[in-house]
Amino acid sequence: MPKPSLADSLRFAFGTLTALPVTVTRWDREAARGGMLCAPWAGLAVGAGAALAGVALLASGAGPLLAAVATAAVPAALTRGLHLDGLADTADGLGSGKPAEDALRIMKQSDIGPFGVITLLFVLLAQVAALFQAYDTSWARGVLAAVVSATAARLALTLAARTGVPPARPDGLGAAVAGTVPVRGALLVAAAVTVAAAGAGALLGTSGLVRAVLAVLAACAGAELLLRHCTRRFGGITGDVFGGVAETAATTALVVLSLG
Repeated sequence: MPKPSLADSLRFAFGTLTALPVTVTRWDREAARGGMLCAPWAGLAVGAGAALAGVALLASGAGPLLAAVATAAVPAALTRGLHLDGLADTADGLGSGKPAEDALRIMKQSDIGPFGVITLLFVLLAQVAALFQAYDTSWARGVLAAVVSATAARLALTLAARTGVPPARPDGLGAAVAGTVPVRGALLVAAAVTVAAAGAGALLGTSGLVRAVLAVLAACAGAELLLRHCTRRFGGITGDVFGGVAETAATTALVVLSLG
């Protein structure tokens, strides 16, 4: 089978990581590798949509709090809540204290338990509070926070799909993309996203540049901590863990970008 084209890779990234009407033309390991390498592009699109919603509300006379709520809501809508659901399921699995097999069974159930509810509550509160702080300073900082956090969240997925990270189950999205991305490729994408974030942050001055770079690095570090803990706890990664990794990275980036 020929290597997937850039269009195939982008379709895989947008078709699996967003709710945008994109048809995935190939569903194999090669396409998954390309798609996960292109994951930050999907994040950039989601972040741009979130920033547009926030700025549109500000331009209409709304306050920074409402703009923050809209900016946090758009990524959830553009993913049909997939990553938030994964975060909640991961929290339930980790919080259960049960062996890996039982924890994975709990994560696969359709309902959300108390650990998931509490985690969602505080994560969404943190995201809205951080975005409010950014928008309250200036609309430009709000836009930077929305775009960088969403892109960093999908970069965390690229890094989580690197070789050496096994799937916890033999089926599902986690198994389809786990271990598909070469470590070198993942690091190159991480470097490219960091440089791009620095360029965007530089538009707000030196402090913006530093803040944007630190946000990407902190997002990757926070996501990596969760990834390693889940890999030890569950024996590998699942689609739910991918969602948890993305939301952890996004929230960490937002918190860093709100500081200073």
